[in-house]
Amino acid sequence: MAIKECGHSASKDCCDSGSHCHEDDDCDQRPVLWQLCACIVGIIVLTLFIILIVWLVLRPTKPRFFLKATSVSQLNVTQNFNCLTTVMQVTIAAQNPNNHIGIFYDRLDVYASYIFQQITPPTRLPPTFQRPNDIALWSPYLCGFNVPINPFLGNALYKDILAGYILLHVKIDGRIRWKVGSWISDHYHLFVHCPAVLVTHEAVPFRFQQITQCSVEI
Repeated sequence: MAIKECGHSASKDCCDSGSHCHEDDDCDQRPVLWQLCACIVGIIVLTLFIILIVWLVLRPTKPRFFLKATSVSQLNVTQNFNCLTTVMQVTIAAQNPNNHIGIFYDRLDVYASYIFQQITPPTRLPPTFQRPNDIALWSPYLCGFNVPINPFLGNALYKDILAGYILLHVKIDGRIRWKVGSWISDHYHLFVHCPAVLVTHEAVPFRFQQITQCSVEI
């Protein structure tokens, strides 16, 4: 009986010992996993910190926009002042003032407005990448045929045409991204507002008064 109990006890001790060994193996692996996770998190945090430092040091300046030319070939209001036909071409310049930051113009929609109403559908400009300290030029046509407008605005525009002085607004609605080295930012909304003063004298068609700097919001 003593031998059997001893053997049974030894067998149990061996099983307990083996089970304990497996638990020790699991315990030995846990610190390694924690160290690996901590290393990955540390790399991510360090990368984000470096990007933040670069961003704060460079601090991108928003682009500058200028309305350089405006040519109006049609600007006609119907007799009841509720429809307007507009055909005009504008020349827009964009300057990137940053020394080390490029700009992706992923979407730029240009349209004309009078007072508070849009008078032409948007014209989509081609996507453009602007290098640091570079200047981009676009010359899109802005055309709207029989566009419904508020009769009050139609009457006001008709009086401005007779007076030979019109203030139109060229606006740009778009999305841009910044590029610093190989890093590219998320999209930012861009809104540009350019006043266009047009004058005419008798038979002389409307002409652009002067180059204007546009307001830019990001």
